[in-house]
Amino acid sequence: QVQLVESGGGLVQAGGSLRLSCATSVRTFTNYAMGWFRQAPGKEREFVAAITWSSYSTYYADSVKGRFTVSRDNAKNTVYLQMNSLKPEDTAVYYCAARLRPAEVKIRIAQYDYWGQGTQVTVSS
Repeated sequence: QVQLVESGGGLVQAGGSLRLSCATSVRTFTNYAMGWFRQAPGKEREFVAAITWSSYSTYYADSVKGRFTVSRDNAKNTVYLQMNSLKPEDTAVYYCAARLRPAEVKIRIAQYDYWGQGTQVTVSS
């Protein structure tokens, strides 16, 4: 059974930084492309960032481009989301997701096969 566990969320002031981690229990991490999504209160879950198995390709939502960086460590079966210059509108539960097509970055929820439980990020103004 595939498990994804996010960590690193918390409360931060606007302009600050956080680094989210997502540890996975998959047998072969390189079989998966990885994504980050978020869901703010009263809103739908939305795409944030994605990365292919080799880190060759990454893709970001326009709202986070230039502020967030997605990366992965295949030796540790872990994907990261470095978030800088945080804004109050970044407040949300952040989820990582795994997709069994490792060479493609995708942005739709239905294109991912496994999901974590989420970690809360709160940015105060």
